[in-house]
Amino acid sequence: MAIKMIVKDPDPVLREVAKPVTKITSNIHKLLNDMADTMYDAEGVGLAAPQIGILKRVIVMDVGDDHGLIELINPEVIETEGEQFGPEGCLSIPGKTGDVRRANRVKVKGLDRDGNEIVIEGTELLARCILHEVDHLNGVLYTDLAEKMYRSEPQGGEA
Repeated sequence: MAIKMIVKDPDPVLREVAKPVTKITSNIHKLLNDMADTMYDAEGVGLAAPQIGILKRVIVMDVGDDHGLIELINPEVIETEGEQFGPEGCLSIPGKTGDVRRANRVKVKGLDRDGNEIVIEGTELLARCILHEVDHLNGVLYTDLAEKMYRSEPQGGEA
């Protein structure tokens, strides 16, 4: 188990656009494992590679539903539908939450750890998490989208 340090805002790496993964190697497998360990240790529901200082298009998520742990390499949102409005937090921005408007349903495609193309569909919390983590890959933080911000105690479930 390798727990990595989570980069905190305003670290400039969080504003960089992550690079696509061109080859899936043992280093990418280790990155996925380390990211999952770090996310679970921090009691989050999602983590993007830039949040541990690695500018690769890799995300992991587990919102506690039937999907379990989701690992996506080079994720690309291909469809969105509907709207939801609610609170978000972020492991890179502890102590704050904000109300963000997101799609209520999302379809994303990417690669799994073996290089196979996969398509994931999610609604509600999973849709919110997918969009939040993909935003991280593009240097966008939820605070950029929040309509209202709140101070809070860091809680589990922050992505």
